Amino acid sequence: MIYDLLIIGGGPAGLSVAKKAYETGIKNMLVLERDDELGGILNQCIHNGFGIEKFNKELTGPEYASLYIEDIEEKGINYLLGSMVLNIRDEGEYKVVEVASKEKGYLELKTKTVVLAMGSRERTRMMIQTPGTRPAGVFNAGLAQKYVNIDGYMVGKKVVILGSGDIGLIMARRMTLVGAEVLRVVEIEPYSNGLSRNVMQCLKDFDIPLQLSHTITEIKGNDRVESVVIAEVDENKNVIESTKEEVECDTVLFSVGLIPENELSTNLGVEIDNRTQGPKVNEKLETNIPGVFACGNVLHIHDVVDYVSDEAEQAADQVHKYLTDTQDICKRQIVLENSDDISYIVPQTIECKHSDIELKFRVRKPASNVRIILEDSEGNVLVNRKKWAVSPSEMEKVMIKGKMLEDIKGNLTLRLKAEE
Repeated sequence: MIYDLLIIGGGPAGLSVAKKAYETGIKNMLVLERDDELGGILNQCIHNGFGIEKFNKELTGPEYASLYIEDIEEKGINYLLGSMVLNIRDEGEYKVVEVASKEKGYLELKTKTVVLAMGSRERTRMMIQTPGTRPAGVFNAGLAQKYVNIDGYMVGKKVVILGSGDIGLIMARRMTLVGAEVLRVVEIEPYSNGLSRNVMQCLKDFDIPLQLSHTITEIKGNDRVESVVIAEVDENKNVIESTKEEVECDTVLFSVGLIPENELSTNLGVEIDNRTQGPKVNEKLETNIPGVFACGNVLHIHDVVDYVSDEAEQAADQVHKYLTDTQDICKRQIVLENSDDISYIVPQTIECKHSDIELKFRVRKPASNVRIILEDSEGNVLVNRKKWAVSPSEMEKVMIKGKMLEDIKGNLTLRLKAEE
């Protein structure tokens, strides 16, 4: 059997692709999910705050996932659980996806298109090289979330959290609610890396201290964590020795960022952007390999799941156009560049200039009273929008009207301009 579409990943991105693809008329597709149930990371996110943009109401993670899962069941969309994709081969007209399935054994599935929706994984202690011993009681925040919310285990009683990403902030609140004492959240940057609403609802509402410009310099303990050493850092992230303080605790949670899950992508030959650590894509969310698309956290890290669903629906629309041969005719490639005060921009290229295009980006550090400016190589301005505040923790979006792209010269550059 040759599929029209294989979706790798049954989390929020994969589910949204499947639902939208079916609505565009694609019936011959299959969702591959390595876990034993659909939903991905949403299953362990039992807090609310999901669906505000997409459904105009607050949902928990499982509630948000269930809306898509129920729709997929009703539509009869095929999915395969307990199925790990081992490799993807590009064989010209078709892609061959190698799968190890609990139910079906080893499979080689042929497909015309693939959507990469594998999500992301957490950075670990070893990746940021935190010194000290290796006792029990050291967890990634997301792993601790799974133990507490799904498996029902209490991971510790006196907790220090390194990193103020959203998972870390949410786990600070969750650990407090299940009876632990969260001593503090430590962040090496001079600003929080989580959404402002999470700082307010998870830390301030529970009187949990947030130490900015601080880091853990050592973890101590033999069988179990006994204490950590915390110190202030200067503007170059160097430890200020005189500020070291030892804090007794039995648990350390790391919330130091997410990394797109792209081993399959690189093995296939997909070009990776060093800034996002996800695939380079054009405005159709198509990679350098025709027929291979990417969306969600495997492409770049999102802070709101509703935006993941929107991006996945866009990918599904483009898959439909690819399969029906109704894609816009592309004449030349426009490269999207950014200034140093912006960390990345997606998509990285524009190949067709007929439709409106949404650009997504993150700034490197918080700023207020700025203008977002997009201009071509000759200084012609396409976007000039004022923002009262921008932050690395919140993804920014700007829309380019298709008609504005017709007469641009050279490439496009996105930058910030401080207002007087």
